Amino acid sequence: MIGRLALEDGTVVRGKAFGAPAPEGSGAAGEVVFNTAITGYEEVVTDPSYRGQIVLMTAPEIGNVGWNAEDLESARPRAAGFVVRELSPVVSNWRSRATLDGVLAEAGVPGLEGVDTRALTRRLREGGAMRGLISTADPAKLSDAALVDLVRKTPSLEGRDLVREVTCDAIYKWDQRSWRHAEDSVEKRPLVRHVVAYDYGIKHNILRMLVDAGCRVTVVPASTPAADALALGPDGVFLSNGPGDPAAVTYAVDACRELLAARVPLFGICLGHQILGLALGGTTYKLKFGHHGANCPVMDLGTRKVEITSQNHGFAVDVASLAGKAELTHVNLNDQTVEGMRLTTQRAFSVQYHPEASPGPHDASYLFERFMRLIESRG
Repeated sequence: MIGRLALEDGTVVRGKAFGAPAPEGSGAAGEVVFNTAITGYEEVVTDPSYRGQIVLMTAPEIGNVGWNAEDLESARPRAAGFVVRELSPVVSNWRSRATLDGVLAEAGVPGLEGVDTRALTRRLREGGAMRGLISTADPAKLSDAALVDLVRKTPSLEGRDLVREVTCDAIYKWDQRSWRHAEDSVEKRPLVRHVVAYDYGIKHNILRMLVDAGCRVTVVPASTPAADALALGPDGVFLSNGPGDPAAVTYAVDACRELLAARVPLFGICLGHQILGLALGGTTYKLKFGHHGANCPVMDLGTRKVEITSQNHGFAVDVASLAGKAELTHVNLNDQTVEGMRLTTQRAFSVQYHPEASPGPHDASYLFERFMRLIESRG
C-alpha cells in the first residue's frame, strides 16, 4: 500500500505504508518531529510524551529487534504516526514476541517507510517542527493539494492540553523494578520511602527507577489536587514527563504551587520540570524543532561533567524568567537551553532530560539517588 506524508509547508512525500491504514478521508495528523536515537524505537513509540506527534527516525533501519513487553514505556503505542527510512524485513532478538509492523497495525498507528528521512530531517531543522499528516488514501481520490489543505486545518501543539488524554484514570501502586537477566545477581533495595508520582504521561522506566532507588510508589492522575496527594502521606512527590504545552496544564501548575507551599520534597522530569518552572512564576516557550534523541550533551554546572542524555520535549523553560526563583543546574551544550534547576530555599529540583535512560545512556541515573538523599534529609 502506498502512503503519503504531507507537511504544512506544502511538502508531500510518498513511501510504503505499514502498520495500520490511516483514517479514511482525514489521515493521521500530528506535529512531525525527528528523533536521533539509533536504538530504542519501542520506547519511543510507546512514550506518552509523543501523543499528538508523528515521529521521524533518523536511523536508517528500524524494527530489527522486534517487539517485547519488557521495554515498553506504556501499555500501547502513543505516537500518532511513525516514519522510517527502512523497516527491517527480519526480526532478530531473543526477547522479541512480535513485530513493529504488527503492533502498530493492532494499535491503529500508521507507519511509512522508504522515504528520504535525511532530507525530511533537514527540512524540519531549517523550517522547524511542522504539522503533518499520514494518508493511505488513493491519490486519485485525495490529491496532494487536498492533503496539504487538511494539514493546515489541524491544531498545533501550542495551547493544547494533551495530558488529559494520557494520564491514568485512578490511583494505583507500582512495585516493578528494572528488567534484569535471570542470571544477574543485583541486590534489591528495601522500599523504605513513599513517593507519590503525578502521571502526566509517566514512562514505565521512571517508575522502575524510583523502585530501584528504594521507593514505594503511588501513582495519581494528573488532575489530583495537592491536598489529596499529601493526604496519601508521601515522603516525596514526583512530577512526570508528558505531552503538549505545559502552559495549558494549569491544574498541574496550581497543584505544584501548593506542593511547594507544603514544602514536600519534589523531583520533576521533562514536563514535570516545566510545570515546576511555571509554578515558581517562570515562563515556557516552544523550541524550533525540539530535542528528541538519546545523544544530547548536557553539562552539570555543579560538577562541570558532561552527560550524554535521552531527551524528548518541544518546549523549554525561559532561564531569564527564573531569576531569583531557582538556580540553574544543567544546560544543553547544543543550544544553551535550560536542562535543570533547583530551589535553594527548599528541597526541590528538576531536569528537562530523561535520566531513566529509556532509550539512552545511563549517565544521569544518579539523579534518582539525589532524590532519595533529598527525601532522607527531611528526616
